[in-house]
Amino acid sequence: MTGRRAVRGPTDRVVVVGAGLGGLACALHLAGAGRQVTVVERQPVPGGRAGVLTLDGYRFDTGPAVLTMPGLVEECLAAVGERLADRITLRPVDPAYRAHFPDGSTVDVIADTRRMAAEISGVCGPREADRYLRFVEHLRRLWRLERADFVERNLDSPRDLLTVNLLRLVAAGGFRRLQSTVDRHLRDPRTRRIFSFQAMYAGLAPHDALGIYAVIAYLDSVEGVYFPVGGIHAVPVAMAAAAQKHGVRLRYATEVARVEVRGDRATAVVTTDGERIAADVVVLNPDLPVAYRDLLPHTPRRVRRLRPSPSAVVLHIGSSRGYTRIAHHNLHFGRSWRRTFDEVIRHGQLMSDPSLFVSNPSRADPGLAPAGRHTYYVLAPVPNLTVAPFDWRGPLARGYADELVALLEERGYVGFGAGIEVSRMVTPADWAAEGMAAGTPFAAAHTFAQTGPFRPATLHPGLDNVVFVGSGTQPGVGVPMVLISGKLAAQRITGVS
Repeated sequence: MTGRRAVRGPTDRVVVVGAGLGGLACALHLAGAGRQVTVVERQPVPGGRAGVLTLDGYRFDTGPAVLTMPGLVEECLAAVGERLADRITLRPVDPAYRAHFPDGSTVDVIADTRRMAAEISGVCGPREADRYLRFVEHLRRLWRLERADFVERNLDSPRDLLTVNLLRLVAAGGFRRLQSTVDRHLRDPRTRRIFSFQAMYAGLAPHDALGIYAVIAYLDSVEGVYFPVGGIHAVPVAMAAAAQKHGVRLRYATEVARVEVRGDRATAVVTTDGERIAADVVVLNPDLPVAYRDLLPHTPRRVRRLRPSPSAVVLHIGSSRGYTRIAHHNLHFGRSWRRTFDEVIRHGQLMSDPSLFVSNPSRADPGLAPAGRHTYYVLAPVPNLTVAPFDWRGPLARGYADELVALLEERGYVGFGAGIEVSRMVTPADWAAEGMAAGTPFAAAHTFAQTGPFRPATLHPGLDNVVFVGSGTQPGVGVPMVLISGKLAAQRITGVS
């Protein structure tokens, strides 16, 4: 067993609440271990946050836009004897990103380190390319040190961190600040931004995040980015199909109202229609604070005090316009850096000089749009509803959408507004309505006090047979971490690693 605690008592019948990536990963691992698994999902399709939106022939992923470490999906499918290649067609995204800077320069972020070094040499100079290669070796070492002992492992207390690799991680600078770690290796402000913006995925500014989170940059910028034909939503669809084939019962359009608890054990889940589904173990995939609030009898003080990550506004746009200067995934950096993070995270303000993420997935899969048309996914970080309880249901949303379109036109998307045929804006209010605490899809921020054993564990602290899965629990936020959380949750139940 990879942690000190496991579910006690019988574990034959497992009910998983939520068919998100974490819930499906857990279900596949449990099915492979011989458990009887029922997945109850309120939506008519699987995916949870990795959902799908269809508008007038355009198809949009509503959650993650970037897929890294597809081997973790392979591992889930392999638990029931399935192969990734038989279920999903994956295409590498090359470049992984194109970074656009205010001075008009661009840097392609390429997973092949030799090609990436040549790219950096051409834009930033050969010395920066040499620094990049040394930095990559540092990132590889961090990932080797972190993966087995701190990421793919259930952690119950700080004592679980006491391994030889902890000392090595400290010596490697893993507990310095991320920005200082990056700045020690790189000199050009452009490369510094490319390898530190990922802190926002962890819910923090680069100057606040721990150096261990440099591995997020490693996973996409070095290990590589992939895109499934049909969009990211194709991943949960494939996982759900494999689960059903191997005996998992999936019940869609069925909402759970509460977990039935007797003493220190869950005995069933009860649906909004009053149906009781008996269970030896209950796995909860909803956002962890919301799972406590809505489904369980008591929310611990520690959970109530969790600090949420910043949120985001997303524009889904179907357009008649295409652009040759962009790549599949694009980072558009503003002139400001530290100030804009502080605005969103500390001061509850909209970015005065936004850095934007723009994905153009129809470049990789033209079937996502009508013939000759294009899909765009525009993401702008904004404060969560705890820091800034803006009224996103009012004119603020429309006005901010117009500002983002105008900003994109300033940054080279000529005629972007005129080309829009369909659009849908997603705001913190929408994330909250979907059951995400504080209106953020990025769960609890990865502060030191909410990292590793200090993050809510996959096993409930008081109920012997309630297990959590997803970004709100260990190891944390992001598709790879959520898939790993599914494996860790299953290990709590089976008692084996």
